Amino acid sequence: MITNLFLNIDASSIDWARAQFALTAIYHWLFVPLTLGLAVIMGICETCWYRTLNRSKGAVVDKSVDTFWRDCAKFWQKLFGVNFAMGVATGIILEFEFGTNWSNYSWFVGDIFGAPLAVEGILAFFMESTFVAVMFFGWKKVSPGFHLASTWLTGLGATISAWWILVANAWMQYPTGCAFNPDTMRNEMVSFLDVALSPFAIDKFCHTVISAWIIGAVFVVAVSCWYLMKKRETKLAVESIKIAAIVGLVASLGAAMTGHKSAQSVAEVQPMKLAAMEALYNGGTDIGLTAVAWVNPFEQPNYLFDDEAPLKIDMPYALSFMATNDIHGYVPGINDILNGYTKPDGTREPSVDEKIARGKQAIAALAAYRKGKKEGMDETALNAQLSIINANMQYFGYGYVKDKNDIVPFVPVNFWAFRIMVGLGCVFILFFAIIAILAFKIPFLSIFTRRLLAIFCIIPETAADEYNITALPKWHYILAIVLVPLAYIASESGWLVAEFGRQPWTIQDMLPTWVAVSDVEGFSVALTFFLFLFLFTLMLCVEINILLKQIKKGPEYSA
Repeated sequence: MITNLFLNIDASSIDWARAQFALTAIYHWLFVPLTLGLAVIMGICETCWYRTLNRSKGAVVDKSVDTFWRDCAKFWQKLFGVNFAMGVATGIILEFEFGTNWSNYSWFVGDIFGAPLAVEGILAFFMESTFVAVMFFGWKKVSPGFHLASTWLTGLGATISAWWILVANAWMQYPTGCAFNPDTMRNEMVSFLDVALSPFAIDKFCHTVISAWIIGAVFVVAVSCWYLMKKRETKLAVESIKIAAIVGLVASLGAAMTGHKSAQSVAEVQPMKLAAMEALYNGGTDIGLTAVAWVNPFEQPNYLFDDEAPLKIDMPYALSFMATNDIHGYVPGINDILNGYTKPDGTREPSVDEKIARGKQAIAALAAYRKGKKEGMDETALNAQLSIINANMQYFGYGYVKDKNDIVPFVPVNFWAFRIMVGLGCVFILFFAIIAILAFKIPFLSIFTRRLLAIFCIIPETAADEYNITALPKWHYILAIVLVPLAYIASESGWLVAEFGRQPWTIQDMLPTWVAVSDVEGFSVALTFFLFLFLFTLMLCVEINILLKQIKKGPEYSA
């Protein structure tokens, strides 16, 4: 059935299905990282309040305990709640689209892909929805310790939810723990642990969640800077900036380290993605990491005839080190992958034309096996076909590829999105370092930083010694606010690299997009695309409006 199915689907249906899923995923990811980031901030704030309680054998003995940190935690929890609700709505739609627009994908690998999504719904989402109610409505109904635990468990539930979603996505990037069953015509799970604890999934989870903490920290700093600019809620703003500066700096450095590990995973299992990210047409050893180059953002480069992108400036040996942990390591380029190459360990990677031929062998053998089983073919002949299927199954998806150049992702999107992500990541490291120095008034570093800022005319030299986080010019606070959309751009750029770099595969090397899509008219998908575009944009506007009203209203202090 799979040997001749899906091949007559209208091309517009594929394009619109991809566009609709991308639209939903992009909007969903506008809400998720702020949820994960604010969960850490509000958890720390409530922990600070809990530590102010003077306890003896579990009983509060100081009735006049300071409530500042409790009010601070409540304020950030309120903003968390608004964002959390919007994220749930878009996430549910995203999962339904697997059944509506990608039913062939769901049918082919539903046994595997559905498992982490089921665990996410049963365990993580249940955990979130249970403890979020206690967090919001249990302040006067449960003990401070239980409420603190509920706050952290709400954030942990959101993080676990992200874990299972990212496990599912990572499996699409690096399918493991599964085997194809020619009798059921499905890929079936053989090891749940291999799927759940895939090295690719671990790297992806760490990098993605840590990058979400950056967005939460940037958001908190921006809101606090707005208060400082308006000269109100000064204590909340300063203390929140201190927490966000630590979280943001640790997360920014962590994102750089986990990004390096993720790049190694990509180099190992998705070399074409890495080549597209770097516009690396011809690989080799001692390869430099491209800092800048002219890659036309609107058209695919002529990688077959060009040696490298024009005006290229690179950092010597850096790409080899990033991909292999060896400055002399071998990194294949686009042409190497298309034409085949020999790995450093001596094994040969087949050319795409060879993979296409072997994929067609697997498809033909599968058709013969299915027909033979239906017609009562003898066991020996069936086993012969099974041997051909097993020998070539790893290239099964290539059997649907007509032109080897179809497996090259759109280089400009990967190239520029990667540089936007990395460039802004460096900006955030510098930003949080300066914010931390000013907020904590670190003696030596504070004086050095202020003098340095004065040298570059960022602050007046005459006042350099007196500057702190509450006495900055207005435009400094505006700059902090401007960084919020830039943080989202960096995060979305990372997702563009992850998903565009995998194209044309729905599942890497196993299932191309034109085989995975549902047989639905392109007009129907296009109609729902614009409907979702309107609804999601409306939801985003509503959320921003509610957040701004809550921020303008400010925290509600206890009497």
